[in-house]
Amino acid sequence: MDKDIKKNGVSLFSQSEFLIDNDPFEEIFALNLGDFLSEHLISEELAHKIGEHTKDKKAGLKNQLSELISIYALNKTLCVLNFDTQEDYAIFTSIAKSIAQMVDIQVCNIYLAKEFTKGLTENSMQLVLAGSSSELQVPGYNVDSDSTIAKSYLRSETLADKDSIIVSIHSVSQNIGVIELKTPMLQGEFIELVESIANLFATSITLQSQIDETYRLIEDENSATPDLQHMRAELTALIGDLCDFQQAFVENLANAVDTKGGYKVAHSQNTATLARKICKQLGLNEKTTDLIYYAGLLQNIGKITLPESIFATNGKLSQEDFEKIQNHSNVGVNLLMNINFLSEVVPYITYQKERFDGTGSPEGLKGQSIPFGSRIIAVADAYSAMTSDRPYRKAMPKEQALDIMRNEAGSKWDADVVNALAEIA
Repeated sequence: MDKDIKKNGVSLFSQSEFLIDNDPFEEIFALNLGDFLSEHLISEELAHKIGEHTKDKKAGLKNQLSELISIYALNKTLCVLNFDTQEDYAIFTSIAKSIAQMVDIQVCNIYLAKEFTKGLTENSMQLVLAGSSSELQVPGYNVDSDSTIAKSYLRSETLADKDSIIVSIHSVSQNIGVIELKTPMLQGEFIELVESIANLFATSITLQSQIDETYRLIEDENSATPDLQHMRAELTALIGDLCDFQQAFVENLANAVDTKGGYKVAHSQNTATLARKICKQLGLNEKTTDLIYYAGLLQNIGKITLPESIFATNGKLSQEDFEKIQNHSNVGVNLLMNINFLSEVVPYITYQKERFDGTGSPEGLKGQSIPFGSRIIAVADAYSAMTSDRPYRKAMPKEQALDIMRNEAGSKWDADVVNALAEIA
């Protein structure tokens, strides 16, 4: 048989005989975008169908761009551009308050370059206060000043002085602003978390600027094919960056949760890794496994909003603190619902406190009615917690933890999940 016929497919970056206008992007974008992002090969048959499908290159390019911007439009990412009134900027105050709560400080300020603050203020400062967790703030700075804020903005790096830590908001192509944390010291995990938020900010703002330019190109009947191709390449690169920064944000958020929770090891990461192993032992598909893995990373996300002092307590908690800890999963779900790209993991986290016998919370779901992902995370989380050191106790031996979970299988835990755990632990 001919060698070429034996091939199962062609690389995204090699050519097939059906390649459209010798442009590999044409093959890629004629595919469903979600499938393209997760697949590594295009079959020869599919490449042929793609080549037959696209006849008008300019119209095809505009369709591809329309598909991209419909997925990554303003309502699908951080809505941080083209605001017209002060009320529109309320999202920045909300984010500043969330950051302050996450890293356990009183004051967080977000300053943006003036070109990104249309309609917010009439002052002439080059960096304008867009949001704050406090009533008392400086309304803005000029970048030629000697302030740490101006230096951080111009150098595109995180800087600190005796009163504050300043995190730059920047992309490869532009400086956008800074996040000011009013504290002289902060643990590295919390700084990395804020830096990942800044990266998401910057990439989302840059992406929205590109989307606005893309709309203009699509509507322009005289737009040239090379311009459309260039814009497509720019958008795909930004979307790739956004996905990378989203993953970094999830991982940094999980690390910060563990730091605040007093774990001496990466509990969230261990839980997620163990959940993934259980999924593979049970034969679950890759997409479900990935969702459960992310849910495992974020299943204690609500703890990020609790003060560190709660977790450092060796004695009995007050009733108020106990209720805060009991409610942390609800707080976490609310946080995730406001982070669009993490919304798919919400059901797994919402029902992780259910018990197999129906006596759990929040809904009293029983047996198979509890999402499978929730049952897996519950087992992985409990085993990981029992076998890890905490501020108030030492780690439990693995066999003892397994014995406890076997005894509670069928009442508290799904027996099939516990058996899968026992085979890999």
